[in-house]
Amino acid sequence: MSGSRSTSGRRLGALTASAALLVTACAGHGPILANPALVLPAPPTAGPTPTAIPDPIAIQLPLDDGPHDRLTEWWYYTGHLVATDGRHFGFEAVIFRAERGSVPTTWASHLALTDESGNRFLYAQRSQIGGPVSLTQRHLGGSPTGFALSVKGFDPSDPSSLLRTPWTLEGSGGRDRITAALSTQEATRAGGSFGLALDLTSQKPAALHGANGWIDFGPAGSSYYYSRTRMAISGSLMLEGASLAVTGTGWFDHQWGDFISVGGGGWDWFAVELADRTELTLSIVRAADGTLPLVYGTYVNAAGQATNLDRAAFAVTASESWVSPHSGAMYPAAWHIEVPSQGLVIDLTPTVADQELDTRPSTGVIYWEGSQRVNATRSGLPLAGEAYVELTGYAAARP
Repeated sequence: MSGSRSTSGRRLGALTASAALLVTACAGHGPILANPALVLPAPPTAGPTPTAIPDPIAIQLPLDDGPHDRLTEWWYYTGHLVATDGRHFGFEAVIFRAERGSVPTTWASHLALTDESGNRFLYAQRSQIGGPVSLTQRHLGGSPTGFALSVKGFDPSDPSSLLRTPWTLEGSGGRDRITAALSTQEATRAGGSFGLALDLTSQKPAALHGANGWIDFGPAGSSYYYSRTRMAISGSLMLEGASLAVTGTGWFDHQWGDFISVGGGGWDWFAVELADRTELTLSIVRAADGTLPLVYGTYVNAAGQATNLDRAAFAVTASESWVSPHSGAMYPAAWHIEVPSQGLVIDLTPTVADQELDTRPSTGVIYWEGSQRVNATRSGLPLAGEAYVELTGYAAARP
């Protein structure tokens, strides 16, 4: 997650407030998707103002691909790329939106690359206040135009950042595009330069999570949430100045609602794409006392039909751990998953151990999100696959 400013202390202060709002905005992400936990309060003058709209109302696509007048929203991609030279990569690209009372809408973006063949992990982050996006939700009479989001941000330590190219996510109806590249300063901080120019096309209908895309958090609020679980990818990856033609598969999550914080202890999120063209996503949300207030999943069959899974329908066991040399946090580092109704047994291990992101400058948290090696069977028969895992809350107690 990232940070920004301008030519005066006044703008710097405004963007500092913006970053605090983004921390608040991204907090509830865990119970529904993949993202960090709340660690900083919003400024006192920026109290939440939920939109007075009856819930739930049915999700309509592609209309609801676009932004909504809600407290919290994000568009989240993870995926797996293969270059023509045979190298394998994982990636993450996300934009968060936060709306808090009279404070201008705030945005944050994270961009990450796992160089599986080179055993390294690169990431960068941006944030900004305000933006060119207009709301298109149906209760304001919008039309199904999808989304066209951009985050440029401003880095107070790098005046040239005023001229840098925005990171953009755009799409509608499952035909999307990601365009993003690190500036020179960002590449220096990341330890290497990279960029993405990817076209994504959904291979299945959107999967609605929870009750037809509606998740009720009780006192914490509520959320709409759907995924496009298998997207064909083509395009290019820029790495250290070289352009590599790539193909691959991607996963897209879109979530929005009037919520701020859910899962005070963090969460583990799993997204698995299997070679028989089925997909599985699981969310395990921890309360601050270690209990599990929310555990759920969604299974998508080869025909694209989604089935919701309650906590009794699957089991997840962590079998190894990894200690970050950066934050000192201890993360689980291998998992055994069983879904008896599907005859599935899945073992996951990270392709690169260190896929931790310190996004305190933009969203105030440290989290781990990375690509996985998949060793699976269905009814005892071997089954290949690809996966992503997100882990939050493990570094929450550290400064």
